[in-house]
Amino acid sequence: MAFGLTRQELNEWKKKASDGEVAFITHFWYDPRFPDVKTVTKVGCSNLHTLEDWGKKYGLKKEWVHHRHGYPHFDLMGQKQREILQSEKLIHQLEKLLMKAEKRNR
Repeated sequence: MAFGLTRQELNEWKKKASDGEVAFITHFWYDPRFPDVKTVTKVGCSNLHTLEDWGKKYGLKKEWVHHRHGYPHFDLMGQKQREILQSEKLIHQLEKLLMKAEKRNR
């Protein structure tokens, strides 16, 4: 279950991914299979070859690509999520969510 993002953010991600760009979107997430994971970053691209090549740079296997809703993507969680977002200079996506959660918990 995803939450913590706007319709506009989701539409921008979908547009970039549909246009063949490697697109990133980070949001809060809950899945009982991963009780300690609170956020996920979806890295999507409609060009499967481009997405798989991008993933190779980070040791991601093409078998890990999710083929859902017309938007092939990798799900990044935990330390790998943080490492990749830092490398891609997109760590602000994760930090923004964590600040929201911190404010809510006060």
